[in-house]
Amino acid sequence: MTTDPIVTCLAELERKVLWLSSWVIHNANHLRPNTDGLKVGGHQASSASLATIMTALYFAALRPQDRVAVKPHASPIFHAIQYLLGRQSREKLEQFRGYKGAQSYPSRTKDSGDVDFSTGSVGLGAALTIFASLAQDYVKAHGWAADQPEGRMIALVGDAEMDEGNIFEALLEGWKQGLRNCWWIIDYNRQSLDAVIREGLYARFEALFRAFGWDVVVLKYGSLLEEAFREEGGEQLRAWIDRCPNQLYSALTFQGGAAWRKRLLDDIGDQGAVTRLLERRNDAELARLMTNLAGHDLPTLLEAFRTASRHDRPVCFLTYTIKGYGLPLAGHKDNHAGIMTPQQMESFRAAMNIRPGREWDPFEGLALPRTELEAFLAKVPFNAEWPRRRRSAAIPVPQTLAVPHQPEMSTQTGFGLILNELAKSQEALAERIVTTSPDVTVSTNLGPFVNRRGLFAREAMADLFKRERIPSTFNWDFSPKGQHVELGIAEMNLFLLLSALGLSGSLFGERLLPIGTLYDPFIARGLDALNYACYQDARFILAATPSGITLAPEGGAHQSIGTPLIGMAQDGLAAFEPAFVDELGIILRWAFDYLQRDGSDEPSGHTWLRDEIGGSVYLRLSTRPIEQPARNIDPPLAEAIINGAYWLRPPGPNPDVVVAYTGAVAPEAIEAAGLMAEDRRDVGLLAITSADRLNAGWTAAQRAREHGLRHAHSHIERLLAPLPSYCGIVTVLDGHPATLAWLGSVHGHRTRSLGVEHFGQSGAIGDLYRHYGIDANAIVAAAQSISPSRPIRHLKALP
Repeated sequence: MTTDPIVTCLAELERKVLWLSSWVIHNANHLRPNTDGLKVGGHQASSASLATIMTALYFAALRPQDRVAVKPHASPIFHAIQYLLGRQSREKLEQFRGYKGAQSYPSRTKDSGDVDFSTGSVGLGAALTIFASLAQDYVKAHGWAADQPEGRMIALVGDAEMDEGNIFEALLEGWKQGLRNCWWIIDYNRQSLDAVIREGLYARFEALFRAFGWDVVVLKYGSLLEEAFREEGGEQLRAWIDRCPNQLYSALTFQGGAAWRKRLLDDIGDQGAVTRLLERRNDAELARLMTNLAGHDLPTLLEAFRTASRHDRPVCFLTYTIKGYGLPLAGHKDNHAGIMTPQQMESFRAAMNIRPGREWDPFEGLALPRTELEAFLAKVPFNAEWPRRRRSAAIPVPQTLAVPHQPEMSTQTGFGLILNELAKSQEALAERIVTTSPDVTVSTNLGPFVNRRGLFAREAMADLFKRERIPSTFNWDFSPKGQHVELGIAEMNLFLLLSALGLSGSLFGERLLPIGTLYDPFIARGLDALNYACYQDARFILAATPSGITLAPEGGAHQSIGTPLIGMAQDGLAAFEPAFVDELGIILRWAFDYLQRDGSDEPSGHTWLRDEIGGSVYLRLSTRPIEQPARNIDPPLAEAIINGAYWLRPPGPNPDVVVAYTGAVAPEAIEAAGLMAEDRRDVGLLAITSADRLNAGWTAAQRAREHGLRHAHSHIERLLAPLPSYCGIVTVLDGHPATLAWLGSVHGHRTRSLGVEHFGQSGAIGDLYRHYGIDANAIVAAAQSISPSRPIRHLKALP
């Protein structure tokens, strides 16, 4: 038994962490009233396999500046540790997986505890630590947070979690970017949800991480096993364990000491030394010996963490553990979703010396005095006074952004020109912008910004083409002061990097304003990571371009249909699709401010769009050049653009039809309104810049009225209020028609919604617009179908 007082205290705390995490789940499933009859769950076995590792980390190895992505299924262990550190309440633990209780999986936005990175969708939290390390390097290289020590970005990763493809994409990108200060601790318990994992997987993990430049520390045997190996016959025992299949090892763990003894004697045979080694231990001692893997051995873990702390290279700890360690479920192949029965919990309670009624007591059942453990916890490095959720000063946003005017221009071109003007300026805003793209920097018009501000790398690297005097439009110099992070072509990595950069203010105390670009159809390739970034309230601007079938020659594989609906449905993301570049300038200026808002998540009653909270922004842009209006945008129009819509052509007093359009189909909508005006009076043309914000405002206003605020009215309700009941609405966009189909429900107007519902094909814009029914003729015909009071005399001849 160890005489190290630190290990002694940690061993006691480990027992308490295991008890509390198991009791939290038991209480939720067996004791708390269940109003809907559903199983609550909680993963007792998956938590138990990390109890020792997380005890060693949080109570010994971690420093306040370190950041941890906890394995999703170890959430109860995390909450138990936070409880012992005084950062979690008993009430939250009692409501684990209940309303406003501790969350099923660690959440930055839903948990009151000290969560660094949300986890839940497996693989994403682990991968995010790579990009958080890169974000920290970016902040440091730019001379910010100079007085703050560098932290380690640490991931606790389940071995089955390593099946997720985004992990391998992230590892490759980490190698490209010269990853530092990152630890991954793989919980190698060799069991997944459905089964026991494949034999020899550890060797693949080891080779993989070494290939990407990581140090690999294999932690297989604990102190007891290492001592036994030094006994006579010990090497034969080691050889047997090394040969033992994963399924057999798990089964024997569940069966216990007698089963271990029988199998070892059957397989090794009576060879004297091995037999004596086994006979010196009773069944309980033998079971303890054979399950003494390194992931459950505090001295082994502490030494491994101390050694790795001496350098900043990335480290993978391949740590052998047992799923359900210390519980009656240990080793059983069905234990992933298994929960101890009340009878099993009573046996576990007795083993832990917990008296009935004292289950939540932080020090109940422990051998060391309460005062000694409290004194130990007070000195834990991680528990030192430190602003774990940091505050960062707001970056001033100019009243207007310079928007170069050209008679004809696409929103994608305008986006690049606006950023170029910012890059030329001395605004503080420009210094905090960091752009990134998955190998489409040039084709999404970030090139001008990158030419002026450079690419980021910790070590300078000159553009060889420029050095060799080869003419090129772009200057591809890398330096620590660059403001563009060039990524490989993996959209998951884009959204994970945007997530890390967008959390920089909270993680490192220095606010960044990230802008990421990609092709609009490929949002879907990274949608899980985008949702994850929004879930943890990361702040960024996403410019997705080109979009829709307007990217006509590229064909269906490069054309987007449903992305406007993604923009509307994604929480934490305000979506815009401007038609004109002056609209884009207003939106971008607003977006830089919106990213920095930090209000309550409970909006005040009069704020329909929850604008005080802030969030991220999605811009759906186009490569289609269209005629630009020559106008000065006054404050009321600017406000309308941000709120989602304005009358480009206000309807007269008695309209029988209006056209509402979004984005690149503006020319067709304008042409159609002109054609209809020859036969109809008072035709209106509604420019919709954000279906998302219009719909959100309308929904919020209805909810407010239901709660008694009778005078609550949304922007779209006010815009459509003057229309007579018989007026029809034709909606059109280069995207799914459902995006605008709800407009008729605002005041009960008959509506015909045009858009794209099927995969596109190659062709010219005119061909495709005609084929999919979003050209001027189609708009006029749609108006006639819902308001047939006028004959059609001006349709163009169809081919």
